[in-house]
Amino acid sequence: MTIWRFVTFAIPLLLSMAQPSPVVAPIPTFRQVAGPGSQGSQGSQGSQGSQGSMFTALQRLPAEEDLAHFKYIVKEYFVSGTAAGQPYTTRILVRRPADAKKFSGIVLAEPMHPTGNSWMFHFLHTYTMSQGHISLEIVTGSVPLFTQANPERYKPLVIAGSQANEILAQVGALLKKGGSTGPLEGLPMRKLILMGTSASAAAVTAYLPAHMAYRADGMKPIFDGFLPTSIGGDGPIMKVDVPVVLMPTMTEIVASAATGNRYRRPDGDTPGDQFRIYEVAAMAHNDSRVNPVYDPDPCRFPVSRFPQGMGLSAGLERLIQWVDKGKIPPRADYVVVDNDLKNDGSVLALDANGNPKGGVRSTYVDVPVKRYVSPNEPHPMPIPNPSPLTAAASVELFCSIAGYELPLTRAQLQPLYKNRNDYVSKVEQRANQLIQEGWLSPAYKDLILADAKKVSLP
Repeated sequence: MTIWRFVTFAIPLLLSMAQPSPVVAPIPTFRQVAGPGSQGSQGSQGSQGSQGSMFTALQRLPAEEDLAHFKYIVKEYFVSGTAAGQPYTTRILVRRPADAKKFSGIVLAEPMHPTGNSWMFHFLHTYTMSQGHISLEIVTGSVPLFTQANPERYKPLVIAGSQANEILAQVGALLKKGGSTGPLEGLPMRKLILMGTSASAAAVTAYLPAHMAYRADGMKPIFDGFLPTSIGGDGPIMKVDVPVVLMPTMTEIVASAATGNRYRRPDGDTPGDQFRIYEVAAMAHNDSRVNPVYDPDPCRFPVSRFPQGMGLSAGLERLIQWVDKGKIPPRADYVVVDNDLKNDGSVLALDANGNPKGGVRSTYVDVPVKRYVSPNEPHPMPIPNPSPLTAAASVELFCSIAGYELPLTRAQLQPLYKNRNDYVSKVEQRANQLIQEGWLSPAYKDLILADAKKVSLP
């Protein structure tokens, strides 16, 4: 069996391939890690005291949107087993409502990004916590980040590069086993979804062959659905026996335009091919609205304030309804690619206001005051007092995966809106329509209206 491996968002995706006979994934052992950062009661298989703070794997969130605001707690566990013929010990985080009654029954798992962040939870924090979903972070590598941050607490961690897929399968099987003795402490999970962005999306797509090889009890799927985003590639994603929603962003659409966006394949509804592609118009690879890497802005053009979580939640909610309720989601147009630079300087087909045609829509492009472009570029001169996160990495990289926004001109705005009240009214009307159609989570309506009320029209 041949397995294509993924390490970046711009490399080929998996094609169909021969599969071995599936087997039931072994159930690993676990223990809760006690100490600063890990909250709640002791784990069912014992707890381990630790010195120093927990590695949170989460960048700063706005105070009015953080875990405390939504009354969420975090519990840390070490999980141990054997994968690829070698022992391992990994770390998982369970972010859940403090009030167990508010748990929705949905667990959203993600492999930790190699940068040491749970980026999907970071992007989707408002949606995830407002709905009462549990966030499950699974570490499949990057152990030095932990041992450098807290050598004493994380000295048990041992992970080899070849173990990622089996670790994901075994941790998923541990949760699927359920019961009062599991990491969910008896909370009734109905469905388990694996998702990722960029490099963590690469881990998700690389896992798909293992999904067909490793099963839960009764030979049922371990994960009930998959959502990779910020990933394109030169071929279609592998078909599996559960629903998959693929969400390439404007960054990947533009980057793949010259080669025909070959990651695109027809949507499907039949068993073994339950598939959707949702391309959100104006959404870039990284969330420059809330990611502290972009504070202050290191890029040439003003970084986009498009709400990444709002865009991603449109696809995630469709996937949850598909796997949990059997509700077949609608299909959506692709973002229109014309590869005609002479017309407007873009490989995309743009509307009269300079925003992309097609794709999943939002108030930001349908009731516009700005135009959204990807990719951005680094500022030609280094900025003063950059974010330590930016200074420690590549400004060029971070700007290339961000989008930017430019205000519409007076000539463009005057035919659209009589005044600011008219603009806000049209934003609210379109938001209500998108909510009714299922393309906008109500969790983002207040944010959208707050953004609209900040606009000053000429």
